[in-house]
Amino acid sequence: MITLALPKGRLADESIDLLIKKKWFSKKIDESSRELTFIDSLNRLKILLVKPLDVATYVQESAADAGILGLDTLNEGKFDLLNVLDLKIGKCRLSLASTKEFSLENFKRKIKVATKYPNLTKDFFFTKGINCEVIKLYGSIELAPLCGLSDCIVDLVSTGATLKANGLFEQEVILESSARLVFNRSSLYRERKESLNLIFDLEKV
Repeated sequence: MITLALPKGRLADESIDLLIKKKWFSKKIDESSRELTFIDSLNRLKILLVKPLDVATYVQESAADAGILGLDTLNEGKFDLLNVLDLKIGKCRLSLASTKEFSLENFKRKIKVATKYPNLTKDFFFTKGINCEVIKLYGSIELAPLCGLSDCIVDLVSTGATLKANGLFEQEVILESSARLVFNRSSLYRERKESLNLIFDLEKV
């Protein structure tokens, strides 16, 4: 049996739908349940529901054999995990966004950037040869440029509706992200047969 860490929320729902379709799980998880671990009648997976930012840590520290998380989170943390498969779900993009008045080309001083992704943000500005100060926030990122906390933001965008509602515009896409199946290196070796079966089944999506 493989222990699989999933991020709570929409991506967990999409992942479980996919696992049910591929006969690795039998039914949806009861959303009203307070349980965080699930084994169903198929006995193929033990699912751990954890915070999105914790999935990679559970896998890297061998508390789970595998996990499903966004490429944005995986790249931001620079985790030592095997990124074995793009699941083609949970698609979004990490983008630079700002008010209409902001322009990278016309900026003369150090740029203040609000984001949950300091490493990817610094890498992006470094490749452009632009000096930036990162202000790390954990929520309501769109508010930062509106109240003068930052000049722009780097955040995940799906439809762009939240940006538009707050008078912000997507300036540049930094990373196209989707859900990835990742494995702990030793777990992939130890549970080789089951792990490869899971990879091959999900690869047929």
